[in-house]
Amino acid sequence: MPGIAVLPGDGIGVEIVPQAIKALQTVGERFDHEFEFTEALIGGAAVDAVGVPLPVETLDLCRRSDAILLGAIGGPKWDQLPVALRPEAAALLPLRKELGLFANLRPAVLIPELIQASSLKPEIIKGVDLLVIRELTGGLYFGEKKRDKLEHGERAVDVLEYSTAEVERVARLAFATARKRRRKVTSVDKANVLESSRLWREVVSELGQEYPDVILDHMYVDNCAMQLIRNPGQFDVIVTENMFGDILTDEASMLIGSLGMLASASLGGQVGLYEPSHGSAPDIAGQGKANPLAAILSGAMMLRYSFNLEEEAVVVETAVRQVLAAGYRTPDIMEPNRTLVSTEEMGDLVARKIEEVGV
Repeated sequence: MPGIAVLPGDGIGVEIVPQAIKALQTVGERFDHEFEFTEALIGGAAVDAVGVPLPVETLDLCRRSDAILLGAIGGPKWDQLPVALRPEAAALLPLRKELGLFANLRPAVLIPELIQASSLKPEIIKGVDLLVIRELTGGLYFGEKKRDKLEHGERAVDVLEYSTAEVERVARLAFATARKRRRKVTSVDKANVLESSRLWREVVSELGQEYPDVILDHMYVDNCAMQLIRNPGQFDVIVTENMFGDILTDEASMLIGSLGMLASASLGGQVGLYEPSHGSAPDIAGQGKANPLAAILSGAMMLRYSFNLEEEAVVVETAVRQVLAAGYRTPDIMEPNRTLVSTEEMGDLVARKIEEVGV
């Protein structure tokens, strides 16, 4: 029986994760699969309960599991803690590092029924289907950090570094993934300024020669940010370093209507981690306003990548599309003449549709 570590975390995490579990359980019932869900603490909830954001017990559970479902972590309540105790820095980043999750896959696929929910013109975003592969365990987020006292104030230092091996492994995944899509890779860097980006470009260019059937182009990150808004349809697979990927994927979420629609999979180690790309949204926590669809679609990615259940993953994704086609919306994607539903109601609608959708 596949074991899934469940880490609801903070804020809306505790509201959306049960909806993803509901979808996975419904898939299991329909296709005769049985999943074992085991919940553990992480983030601010763990700080409050046991004094640390990533308890040893949670890390051990993740290592023993076949996949991990994560909600969201952090919030203003814990922002004033020392860096070693802040949920984002001391839970999520170490979890990725300890599990060897070096690649984060974030698909941005426009569901036609949400074309009016995007802030961009329909003719710009029609047909958008891109995948950002973000390097996840290197770069500024994991480099040396320090502060030095100066005569007047301080100096802060964050080191950005990458090795050939780190770049190659994530780029190889991008090329292999592109072969299953539209055979185009856009590598994003800042090679006109940063030495780390110059190495990045050199390694990706050399590796690209092994994939002559895949078109490779290079783009500076500032131009990529502009092109995502100007002409997003030009992109198939985007591969980039940690911080650039963090920023660009949030931008890409607006193409498809809301961060509440952006699922993700973190891969590379023995255990995959699946989480919506949004944060803990403390301003709406506990109000039933959170969009659970990113969490549910992350569950679909789990079925696909960790359990090799492609048909089941497609059923979940189809169910989400059909619920949206029927006019149901959470507040973040609400439009005129649509039906507003709560977090739990949206989860129930998707689960019912999973039971009946054709394959």
